[in-house]
Parts: sequence; structure tokens; C-alpha cells
Amino acid sequence: MATHQQNLPTRSTGNTVEDEDAVPDIDPTNTSGLLQERLQAYKHACRYLEAYIGATEKVQKAHAKEYEKVLKTVSDPLKEGHHFDQSLGGIAGLFENIRSNTQVGLEYLNGQNLPNISKGIANSHLEAEKTIKGSVLPILERLHAEIKNKSKELEKGAVKGSKEVDKARNLTQKHIELLGQHTAAFSSSGRKVDPSTDPYVLQRGVNYRLNRQVLEENNNRHDLIEIQNSFAAFEGHVIQIFQQALQTFLQCVGGQLERQKAMYSDIVSNAQKIPLDFEFKGFVHRNNQLLVDPSAPKRDVSHISFPNQNHPSTQPLIAGTLERKSRAMGGLKGYSTDYYVVTRSGFLHEFKDDDDFRKDPSPELSLYLPDCTIGAVNGEKFNVKGKDASKGKVGGAFAMSHELSFKAHSPADAERWYNVIKEAAGGSAIYSHEPASPASPVDSRNVSGQQQPPQYQEKGVTPVQTQGLPQGQGAPSGGQMSAGAQTQQPYNTPVSGGGQSAGIGSTPTSGVERKPGQY
Repeated sequence: MATHQQNLPTRSTGNTVEDEDAVPDIDPTNTSGLLQERLQAYKHACRYLEAYIGATEKVQKAHAKEYEKVLKTVSDPLKEGHHFDQSLGGIAGLFENIRSNTQVGLEYLNGQNLPNISKGIANSHLEAEKTIKGSVLPILERLHAEIKNKSKELEKGAVKGSKEVDKARNLTQKHIELLGQHTAAFSSSGRKVDPSTDPYVLQRGVNYRLNRQVLEENNNRHDLIEIQNSFAAFEGHVIQIFQQALQTFLQCVGGQLERQKAMYSDIVSNAQKIPLDFEFKGFVHRNNQLLVDPSAPKRDVSHISFPNQNHPSTQPLIAGTLERKSRAMGGLKGYSTDYYVVTRSGFLHEFKDDDDFRKDPSPELSLYLPDCTIGAVNGEKFNVKGKDASKGKVGGAFAMSHELSFKAHSPADAERWYNVIKEAAGGSAIYSHEPASPASPVDSRNVSGQQQPPQYQEKGVTPVQTQGLPQGQGAPSGGQMSAGAQTQQPYNTPVSGGGQSAGIGSTPTSGVERKPGQY
């Protein structure tokens, strides 16, 4: 009987459990999950690229607004713009070119200056923003949708098949475990088993479920292979769309940069075409009446006139150089030569020289002659005693009276100076002064040649009458003239009553032999 059972025919199940496990360790969901994760990676890459180009679109719009601010810096007319030539080819034309290129530009097509949709720098950014939004971003948006559809297709196909495989494997695993339980209890139970738990029946149930499992695994494997094979073509399509989108993006942004570069180049070219002397020539032409003529001669003080230039009060009664004995150390330093002037205001001014241009000609010494005492002429010498009034009223109030000894170039010069000074003094008291010896200017510097002190005439002496006397009987000689005596007036200057010189206030001959600066 046992031999008969061994020869019974059996149905081959094609089970290769001895070679492979009934439930392998390989999880099909890992493959589908890996492919699903790869699709997610491409979807995120597409989203990153969308974000990058979208941000660039926003930057283009922001640049357009910023260039509007740039345009406002030159939108107002130039200050003091009348200084520039308003025609093309100058500074004003340059700023007009800057405005046009910044706002409304022109494209040069086929060598013709034709207006195009393309605007200036500000509007070129707006155009780039619209092109990116309407041409580049839609390409990536469509690709994003394709990747999502591919992910859904994978989820409905391979992912779903992997779940069916897992389900079939779980059922097979349960029947294998059930078979193991009843085969273990077969010997211990004395072969008392139920029909449904007969190990033979259970084994055939395992074969049935194992077959269903293998069918599901093979179907899932076929789907995964097809998806894997399609992934290479799909990824190539994704990369191609990336390239297409970036190429369109380059055409948009690069075109905007080229137009912007062309506009800046036009501004620079316009500036370089301005001739260096264009503006200045126009400026000189427009303001010829206000600019200095370089061919005109220089001004000369001698040719300039001003109000009251020749007023009688400005003309000296006499002017020239005199030697004055120094008051320091008792006159040991001798005589020094300076320039002296007797004015119609009654002053005897001392200057270093007669140069009016080297420095401001302020008097070194000023004697108000009506308040002074004039000594008689002694050859080339004569004396004047009075206070220095050059320090003003305050300084003059504390100034001491000094006797100044003068020496002329000749006795005739001394006589002329004496007569003019006496006129300006108005006939003030005169004293005689006879030096010990009529020393020369060189001898006067010798200490041994000191002069005798002057002998002053007492005030109140009756004046000597000289009117009505025969010619030649004038004032007494030797310096004995009274304060009120009238003397010979030089340079045809009449004498008025009261002892005042009629030359003061009139226009007499000043007695100046040479002009100032010729001494």
C-alpha cells in the first residue's frame, strides 16, 4: 500500500521553495518608493528653478521702479542752463540724450532710426519682466504639472501593485505558519485532525496562495521595469525642458542687458562727440559784452579820473624834499632827507617819499602851521616849532612841542619854503635863529658843530608897518619880522586882510617845481 501511494501521480506546482524563499526579504515597495522619491526630487528642482526665475522677474520690475528714480535726477532742466548751448551737440543735448535713453529709447534697425516697442532702460526692465512672466515661467509650470502626473501614474501603478504583493505575501505567510502548527501537532495528537486542518489540505492551500503571490510579484516586477525604462526618457525630457526654459530666459534677460548696454554706449558716444571748445565758444559769443577782451590794453592809473581829483584843496602849496635834523641824542645823528608837503589845509606833512603806490602814504609827521612858530631863514636853514598832530586829537593833546630844524637844497629853496609856510601859518610869531656857523649837511652831523639855542622874540611887540613904504623897504632883515607883518607872496599869491593867505581856498601856483615821484 505504501508502494502504491508512492507511485500515485502528483501535480507539479512549480514550487522552488528549495531554491528560493516563499516570502523573499526584498520589499517591492522600496523600488517604487525610490522611484517616487526621484520624481519628488525633480519636482523640487523644477520648483527651485521657478522660484529663481520668478524672483528675477520681480527684480526686473523693481529695477524699472529704481530707474524711474534715476530718471528723476535729470528730469528737471539744468540749473543756470542758459550758460549752455541749447542746440544738439553740447552739454544740454547730452542731458537730453541721457533722459531719452533712460526712459524712451530707440532701436537702430537696419541702420534706420526707427521707434520700436523697446523703451529706455527703465521700460526695458518692465518689458523683461513681462517676457519672463509670459514666456519662461509657463514652461516650468507645465513641466511641474507633468512631474506631478508622472508621480500619480507611479502611485496608481507600481505603488499599488507593490501593495498587492505585500498583501499576497502576508496571506502566504499565514498559511505557511498554519501548516507548521498542524504538522507539529500531527504526531502528538495520534493523527487525530480535522479535515480542514489536514496538513495535506493546508499544503495545497499554501501552494494556491503562493501561486497568487508569485503572479502579483511578476506583474509588479513587469510594471516596475516599464517605469524604470520610461524614467530615462522622462528625465531626459525634464532636462530638455530645463534647457529650453533657461534658453528663453537668457534671450529675455540678455536682450535686456544688450539694449541697456547699447543705451549706455549711446550716452557715452554722444558725450565723446562734444568738441572740447564747443561750449566755451558759444559762451563767449553769447556774453561778448560782459567778458574781458584779451586784446584790450591794461588800465593805467595815470589815465584814470575820479571825482574831486583836481579840487583846489588837493593841490599842495609846495612839495619837495627837505633835510630835517634828527631830534634823537641831541641831533648827533645829523640830518635825514624826507618828502614834505604844505597843504592848503595849513598842514606841513612829512612822508618817507612821494610814492603813492608802494604803500599807503600816511604822514610820519604833521604840523598844523597856524599853531606853530616859524623861525627866520638863515641861508639854507629854517626852523619850525610846534606839536605833531599826526596822532589825532587824543594823541595830540598829550604831545609835546618840538623845534624842528630844516635844511633846503639852496638858499633860494629855503626862501620859497619859508614864504609858503609863513602864508599857511597866517603870520604867526616868528623868531630869529642864528646858528653858530652855517655848516653844511655833512658838517652838521659833527658833534663839534652844534648850533646856539634860538632866541625867541617876545610876544606883544608892535608890528612893523610895511605898507606904503617905498619899494625895497619891506620887513626888517635878520629874522626880526613881526607876527602880523605882510611879506612878499611867492607865485603871485595875493594877501588878504587879517593876516590870512588869500591863496588858501583859491587856485594859486603851488610852487611845486616837479611832479610827485620826480624828486
